Amino acid sequence: MPHELCFLSAAELRARIQRKTLSPVELTQAVLDRAARLQPTLNCFITLCADEAMDAARQAERDVMAGKPLGLLHGIPFTVKDIVNTAGVRTTFGAAPMRDNVPEQDAVAVARLRAQGAILIGKTTTPEFGSKCLTDSPLFGQTRNAWHAERTSGGSSGGAAVAVASGIAPLAVATDGGGSTRIPAACNGVVGIKQSNGVIPHSQAQDLFGNQTYVTPTTRTVADTGLMMQAMAGEHPCDPWSVGVPVPDYIDAARAEGDLRGKRILYCLAPPERSVSGDVARAFEASLGKLAALGAELVPFDGEGFNVEAMWRAINHTVWRSRFVDIVAKHGDALSATFVRQIQSAAEVSGVQYQQAMFDRSRLFLRVQGLLAQGDLLAMPTLTRTALPIDQDLFGTIDIDGEACENVRGSWFPWTMPFNMTGHPAISLPCGFGEDGLPIGLQLVGRFRGDADLLRAAALFESAYPFTDRWPAL
Repeated sequence: MPHELCFLSAAELRARIQRKTLSPVELTQAVLDRAARLQPTLNCFITLCADEAMDAARQAERDVMAGKPLGLLHGIPFTVKDIVNTAGVRTTFGAAPMRDNVPEQDAVAVARLRAQGAILIGKTTTPEFGSKCLTDSPLFGQTRNAWHAERTSGGSSGGAAVAVASGIAPLAVATDGGGSTRIPAACNGVVGIKQSNGVIPHSQAQDLFGNQTYVTPTTRTVADTGLMMQAMAGEHPCDPWSVGVPVPDYIDAARAEGDLRGKRILYCLAPPERSVSGDVARAFEASLGKLAALGAELVPFDGEGFNVEAMWRAINHTVWRSRFVDIVAKHGDALSATFVRQIQSAAEVSGVQYQQAMFDRSRLFLRVQGLLAQGDLLAMPTLTRTALPIDQDLFGTIDIDGEACENVRGSWFPWTMPFNMTGHPAISLPCGFGEDGLPIGLQLVGRFRGDADLLRAAALFESAYPFTDRWPAL
């Protein structure tokens, strides 16, 4: 029975705890036992908080038995990516120079989950400062894909996705600056959303107004994503984009009720001159068929204007250089050569080039707005192929059906970066498997601040493709 608890959704666990048929102590112990057993294989944690988690579980059980009011996520275990602050629990940012960093305060999103009764069990792996799509660093080594030990978990929220995919904990706090939630979600067959800008406050962003990074949920099901969003969303004075943003009923929105009749979905397989593997193309075509069967009208759009890696890099790497140039100067020998190279590359971007990239970002927003004036949602593959080899070089080529493609970012995830810059909500959903047995993801994009409508469409798609019946053989 304890082993089986690890394969239940947070929604089901919540119901059992509220009915007093499941003990938070039993659940938390089961999750911690599974984490300890799988950690040597998967390496998805930097820190496990076993003692603190069990103390919290015992208190949660006392509250249940005393009949006290219960929070939305009372007694449910969750993990936090190790670049998101957790009070009293070390937060290393995946970087050796930060190995002993212990924040005094929780990030706002974490504090809100704890306030709703969720129990933190550990901090999940990330490349240094969340800087790449592959989860490894000199501090902890490589995090392996939940489905195949010789494939990457994706990144930069690789540990978060693997912990959810392997049944360690049903809920994970991740982050997304260019696809860092959706990439590992697609690689590991879980649900990863990058919500609209401002829906979940970001309390660690340094550029409050130009920020394109998000603190995000990763879960096994759309319903669980709705639960997390309900707990995490709502305005906060730390984030100007959150001010005045209402909080709809995300739990209700994430139910698979109704159909997609009357909805128009614009779709595109790939931006111009980007390759897509045959199995991804087939899974995408089958996904469009499921959306059509749900009643949606499907209309193609061309991918012009969506090859944005150079723009994303000019903005993002300049931000990184501003943040990390001193750390590189002081601790370069303790950091990976890949991270150092990315920071150094931004020295070549002039102020004029940076501002031009920001102008381009505005034009991209208007391009997406124009498309979503013609339709309710956009659809595309999350990634152009399944998970890359675990030893993939960020500056190397990737193989797509025997073709060597330059530029890992632009070739592997051209569809994730645009929506970090525009702020539109985008969700990656499992939609099939490649010939290599690895998961494939479908990305749906909604209207700005139309997160509830996006969740409803995602839940309906999920109901037509019951991926949650399959688990990796660990």
